[in-house]
Formats: sequence, C-alpha cells, structure tokens
Amino acid sequence: MDDLSLAALGFGDVPAEAPLSYPGRPVTTPTLLTGGRLHPLDPALLARYRHRHPVIAVGSNASPAQLHHKLSRPGRPATVPMVPVRVHGIMVGCSAHIARYGYVASAPYGEPGARSPLVVSWLDDAQLAVVDRTEVPNYRRVRLPGADFPMVLPSGERLDAAYLYVSTHGVLTAPGYGGRPLPGGGDQGALLTRLLASSARLRGLLGPDPAAWIGRAGADAAVRTAGTRVFHDEGWARPQDHDPLSTLP
Repeated sequence: MDDLSLAALGFGDVPAEAPLSYPGRPVTTPTLLTGGRLHPLDPALLARYRHRHPVIAVGSNASPAQLHHKLSRPGRPATVPMVPVRVHGIMVGCSAHIARYGYVASAPYGEPGARSPLVVSWLDDAQLAVVDRTEVPNYRRVRLPGADFPMVLPSGERLDAAYLYVSTHGVLTAPGYGGRPLPGGGDQGALLTRLLASSARLRGLLGPDPAAWIGRAGADAAVRTAGTRVFHDEGWARPQDHDPLSTLP
C-alpha cells in the first residue's frame, strides 16, 4: 500500500479531538510511527531503539493517532516504535475520574492469572517527558518488573521491565459487577450510557446521553471534578491499596 498515512490505514480518529472514539484504534502488528505515517517494523530493527524507555499503554497511548497528536510538533514529527505485547497479571479497567477531554479513560490493575494484549512504545527522554505531562497527576508512572509481570513480544522475547501509568484515583467498579472493576478499553459511548443509568446525580450533572456528557465535561474542569466526586461518593472507586500495582515504585 502506497499511502501509509494514519487516515488511509484506518487510524484517523484522535481521542483528544473526538472523545467518544476513546481509546482509539491500537496497533496490532509491530509498527514504526513516524511523521504521521505507519511503517511495518522488522522486529530485528528494534535494537536501534533499545536505549529508549519501553512504556506499556492500556488506553489511548496505544493509538498511533493519539500518540502522534501528543508528541509531534510542526517540523518535528515524532518517531516511535509501537509493538503489541501480552502482559501477564494485568487487566484493563476504567480510571475513577473524568479525564481532560471528558471521557472516562482506561487504567490498569493487577489480576493474578490475567493475560492482556496491550501495546509497548519505546519513547526517548523528551517524548517520555511529554507523555508524563499528559498523565500526571491523574496517573503515576511505575516500573513494571518482568519477573513479576511477564511481558511477551510477538517474537517471543520478554521484556525485563517497562513503565506503566497507574491511576491515582483507583479503578471504577459498578453495580452488577460484585465490586469487581468495570472493564475498560471498550466502547466509550456504551460506558458513559451505563454510568448515567446507574446514578441520578450523574444524569443531573452530565446527562442525558454520552454526547451531553462529553460536551459538558470537556468544556469545564469544575464539572469534571464534580463528576469524579460522584464516582467516589457512589462507592464505585476501588481503593488503590487493594491493587498489587500500588506497591510498585
């Protein structure tokens, strides 16, 4: 295929610009994102990026469109290798807060026996600093040790360690899940519909539908703070100290 642009390859939706598209489309094969284009990445070529920081994404950072939006500047397109990885002991839930653009973002939590298909990107120092600024203070970056949480690339290689962003708000539970975390990473509209149906306070603040939620929360930090408070008042936020990830440095 001659046109390797994000749009031509079906990766055009940027969650920061179209919040209901969150978490965006992740890569499913080893890929090199560069200049808003996606090139197939020979795993053997990863060696040239090993001096960088491996960072595992559970949400929109697995989307090359979102990563391009965050990292690229006019005249300075980002180059980032992005590779699928299967991570043991991690599941994807929903952070117990409303993010800057109005959506409810994904967040990892520890779950013995789990096997999750995620994406690892290798970021240089400047790129890592940019991503940190988009995640902190709602997330903290921890070092995930491969000895405790095996991380397996398509080649069969295992990572010794990688960074992971863990929510500082905990993860959402919801009625009908018996106190277990609500699955993340799926259809954002369906998630917001479920949350609205479960709380009269949320309906009054952000309803009646996902479009209204995104419009109100995305435009007003005070609304996002109030909605996040509702999550906790409703008892939907599972405390961090219940999660083995909370002990990671």
